[in-house]
Order: sequence, then structure tokens, then C-alpha cells
Amino acid sequence: MYKFLIRPILFLFDAESVHYFSFSAIKTFSRFGLNRIFRKVFSVNDHKLEREVFGLKFKNPVGLAAGFDKDAKLYNELSDFGFGFIEIGTLTPKPQPGNPKKRLFRLLDDQAIINRMGFNNKGVFEAVEQLKKKHRVLIGGNIGKNKVTTNKDAIKDYLICFEALFEHVDYFVVNVSSPNTPGLRELQDKEPLTDLLKKLKRQSRKLANKHEEKEKPILLKIAPDLSDDQLMDIISIISDAAIDGVIATNTTISRKGLKSHLIISEEKGGLSGKPLAKRSTEVIRFLAEKSNKAFPIIGVGGIHSPEDALEKLDAGADLIQLYTGFIYEGPALVKKINQAILSRTS
Repeated sequence: MYKFLIRPILFLFDAESVHYFSFSAIKTFSRFGLNRIFRKVFSVNDHKLEREVFGLKFKNPVGLAAGFDKDAKLYNELSDFGFGFIEIGTLTPKPQPGNPKKRLFRLLDDQAIINRMGFNNKGVFEAVEQLKKKHRVLIGGNIGKNKVTTNKDAIKDYLICFEALFEHVDYFVVNVSSPNTPGLRELQDKEPLTDLLKKLKRQSRKLANKHEEKEKPILLKIAPDLSDDQLMDIISIISDAAIDGVIATNTTISRKGLKSHLIISEEKGGLSGKPLAKRSTEVIRFLAEKSNKAFPIIGVGGIHSPEDALEKLDAGADLIQLYTGFIYEGPALVKKINQAILSRTS
């Protein structure tokens, strides 16, 4: 019903406006108890789907990627669509409006999206207030730096977010790979990235001791546009900094092979969706093989079908995340993927 009735209507309107409308609609449906219907229709509950990754137990391996619930307003309601985990953010210390609109574009011929949102969010401390509600699902906290913060001072922003969220999320994601904050990707270089991750790891130990609980897993989200040499550096950095895993991949700045109209396809920003599928899988496979599966990988990028999801898992991903595929295919995709994974274990 979503693809043939709901999506055509939603796609008549501006993409960012539809995003906020959908948020309000899901919230309203949940207030009237329809979330119980969503859970019944879309959730697949079977212990065979459970995964234990970086010390956490996931009820299933299909998550929602960062960028959808930036301010942690809808994580419980979104979990009713069958997700095994929800990643909030990207969050920054101070609120920021992001880049000027229009900044979100659908590429229908490619089943893709270009976004240049620019870490628009209400700030980490506002998100903390939202996260004080009881969680029905595992939560990842995706953190970044404010646009006005120089790369020299970026570590301070990440540490502020890390400390604020420590008691409220189950794992952390360090976002240095968004193409929409000027200069951010420079933090992927070996020296600054190693320094950043080591300091976050030390902070994790410190806060774990302070709150008398376990350290929180730290993952690094990387760009799909890295070369093989840079990916080898990533493997080395993960080992050196002793962090817990990788999310592969963020959006791409490449526009290779797009079918959509030139005016739309040349919009600045990060491209997600089907055109990213092949490259993100290549990065997953490279990291898994070259590291000898030394760390867990969350695979994301171009998952629009159960077959796409299984391909990521076969390449070496331990968990997967949806974003653009969820928008194009609807919540039934979560169920179909979990059913496909389950059928392999039968």
C-alpha cells in the first residue's frame, strides 16, 4: 500500500516538508494507539534474529541510520516499525539550523536522495531531555561538531556530546564523514582521527568509572569515497585507538552513472540510495577481508530490498541500517529483510 498509494502522494511535495509531516503523523498515530498495529504488522520476533555485537544484544540486525531522527524525538515510535536499533543525530553541542533551504532532493529515476542538511539539530542537551524517556529499543548516538567550530577545536565538541549522551545511549558513532559541513572530512586523515578517537576512548573509560558501568562502544562512520590506502589507514586507526567498529558508509559526493536530470543530479551534497549500493558493499568487503574481520561492521548504503541487505551481510557486515530505502520502499522493507535473514537460519 505504501509504494502504490502513500508514497506517490507524499512525493508530490517538498522532501523536507514531507519528512516533518511524516514525523507528526507517526507521533499522532502513536498517541491514538495505532503503534500497536504497526508493531503487529511490521515486527518479526524470533530469537534467531538476535545478534550480539560489540557487547550489545540486538533483537534483530536491521537498524535505522542517523539523520532520520536527528533530535531523538521519535525513537520509540520508529522502533514500532520493526527496527532492532535506532541511531539518533547527528548531534552537535550547540543548536544549529543547518544549511540554507532547499537542501533535500529526490532523484526518482535513481531511487536516491541528495542532502546537504548540514547537521541541523537542536543541540545535544535538548536531545538528552528527549532520551530520558524509557527506551524500547537500543539507541546509537551519532555525534559531530558545530559548523563554526574549527577543526583545531573539533575534539572539544565531540567530547561535549560524548559526555552529555553517555548515560542515555547504548553506543556512539563518530561522524567525520559528512560532506555537508565544510572541512569535516579532513578529520578522517590519519593523525587527527587517531587523536580524536583515542581521546574519546579515554573519556569512555573515565565516564564508565564515574558512573560505575561498562564503557560504551565507539564506532567510526566513514565515507565511501576513501581510497584503498585510506581504508587501510582506517583499519590501522581502529586498532591503534582500540575502538569497537565501523559504519560503512556515509553518503557519497560522487555523481557517477546517475540517470536523473542534470540540474538535480548536480546539486551539492551527499548522495544516498541505490547508486551507493555497490560502493558501500565494496568498502564493507575490503574492510572485512583486509582486517581479517578484526572488528564489527554496520553496513549502510543503497539497501532497497532483502537481496541488497543479504549482500551487505555476505560481504562482512554484522548489522545493517536503512535510510533512503526506508523512504522509497516503506516500513514493509524492514519486515521483508528480517524474514529473509530468518529464512536462511531455518
